[in-house]
Amino acid sequence: MSRNTLRFLVVAVLLAAAVLAVAPVLAQDFITYNSYNGDPTPRAFDEKVVAMWNEMHPDKPINHSIIAHEDFKQAIRAYLTAQPAPDVLTWFAGNRARFFIDRGLILDFSDMWQAEGLDDVFAPGFTALATVGEGKYFMPTSYYWWAIYYRPSLFEKAGVKAPIETWDELLAACDTFNAAGIAPFTIGTRFRWPAAAWFDYLNMRQNGPEFHINLMLLKESYTDERVKATFARWQELLDRKCFIANPAAYDWNEAVDFMAQGEAAMYLMGGFITDTYPDELEDDLDFFRFPIIDPSIPVGEDAPTDGYFIAAQARNPEGAKEFLAFLASKEVQQMAFDELGRLPTRIDVDISKATKATQQGIALIQGADYVAQFYDRDTTPEMAEAGMDAMMAFWDDPASIDQLLEELEATRARIAAEQAGQ
Repeated sequence: MSRNTLRFLVVAVLLAAAVLAVAPVLAQDFITYNSYNGDPTPRAFDEKVVAMWNEMHPDKPINHSIIAHEDFKQAIRAYLTAQPAPDVLTWFAGNRARFFIDRGLILDFSDMWQAEGLDDVFAPGFTALATVGEGKYFMPTSYYWWAIYYRPSLFEKAGVKAPIETWDELLAACDTFNAAGIAPFTIGTRFRWPAAAWFDYLNMRQNGPEFHINLMLLKESYTDERVKATFARWQELLDRKCFIANPAAYDWNEAVDFMAQGEAAMYLMGGFITDTYPDELEDDLDFFRFPIIDPSIPVGEDAPTDGYFIAAQARNPEGAKEFLAFLASKEVQQMAFDELGRLPTRIDVDISKATKATQQGIALIQGADYVAQFYDRDTTPEMAEAGMDAMMAFWDDPASIDQLLEELEATRARIAAEQAGQ
């Protein structure tokens, strides 16, 4: 036998051995996971979590794809209509998920939810957020809160007690601050969305989170007297001069200056306000829950939430449920909290080392009966645009509310009819 022939046989044997070694891997029950966590820090965390799973489950490895955030949002419809679709995907709670749930593109994983006992370890508001009808379709895993931020020193200066807990206390505080030469609330509405937060909270406190979400889902009418009552509450605030003058001249972070300079006492804003608020003044910054209007109504809070779901056309739905349970586990949520600062949706994650403000924010959301997203996340994009335009028009001319609500109802009815015809 020649040397070349021998070399050929050796290579052939090695190749055969490699094929035999790889064959089990190719036959494994792998799970596909598409993620939009493309920025360096969340990407590294995503890869770490997948590596942990693969080490624990070598027979069910993750086929992991990370796509740039904006590209992912553009591609998700194609992902979900593919056959097969990816098994597990990152996404946003609220209407962003409900849009696909209503079209049968997201899988109900109620059996896994029950088997894992998640009702016992998820805060009630997040359990509600996971639920559509009788099923569980979205796994919420991290969020940030909204609240009324305020300067304790200005409250002390004006003689206002914090926290403000009721609607009557809020109106009285507006009067007291104005008498002291301090604007009760700052707000910047150049880009409209800060005004939408006021609608969210006023509507949830006035009519309850169930009505609010059904309105966002286009199931209730904008000419319903309950919606008009929400704007009537808003008009009470305008009549009592509860806001800075000309808020449309400022964007949200420019409006923070009014608090920093001691000219305004409060701001309804998300927890990210601390990114803009002066570091040297953060010891004089606190927050409390939006006041209660009707104590008999369940409490809803805005807390934009991210998480995961399983595609209805997943190739490996059972493997997907196992991986989804892992992503929602105490271990992974604890890691996300410790390493990324992501607030956990589970109540059993150890937050003892968190800042006082973080613990306070977690308690605020975990105490809610329902967790809403935000006006432009909970309703359709077109409805959100029309709604926020109407809010700003109302701010300029409260007397126009009847016409504005009729226009919003016409838009809602048209979009609902178009969706029903799809």
